[in-house]
Formats: sequence, C-alpha cells, structure tokens
Amino acid sequence: MHFTSADYWIMVLLLTLVIASLSMLFIKDLLHAVIVFGVYSLIMALIWLLMNTPDLAITEAAAGICTTVLMMAVIFRTSRKEE
Repeated sequence: MHFTSADYWIMVLLLTLVIASLSMLFIKDLLHAVIVFGVYSLIMALIWLLMNTPDLAITEAAAGICTTVLMMAVIFRTSRKEE
C-alpha cells in the first residue's frame, strides 16, 4: 500500500481532530471551548478539501462559522461581567 503526501496530511489532521475533540471535554471555560470548536470545524473543512470534496468543505466551513458565531454570541450575552 502506497500513501501519497495528501494521505499523510489527512492522517495528521485526523489526529488533530481527535485531540481537539478530547480537549473540548476537559475545557472548563466556555469561550475557550468555542474557540477549540472553531478550530475543529476548520480542520474538518481542510480534510474535506484534501479528500477532493469541495462542496462538503464549503458546507462545513459555513456551518462551523455560523455555529461558532452563534455560540460566542450566546456566551457573551449570558456571561456575567465582573464588577
């Protein structure tokens, strides 16, 4: 079995996805968890792009951006400012 350089990049990105998803479980701060989720979505879009499926990459990027922005808006709206 012969791997191309794109296959190695996909393997590295998949490992990064696993690390990002596990880190989301242990992060206590909601804002940091949303940032990690945004990175997860970006890496997933890159994986789709490397697998020659640009339609899924665009969809993942758009859905990830919308979800991240909505979660950040909710966090900023509901978080209490320290006085």
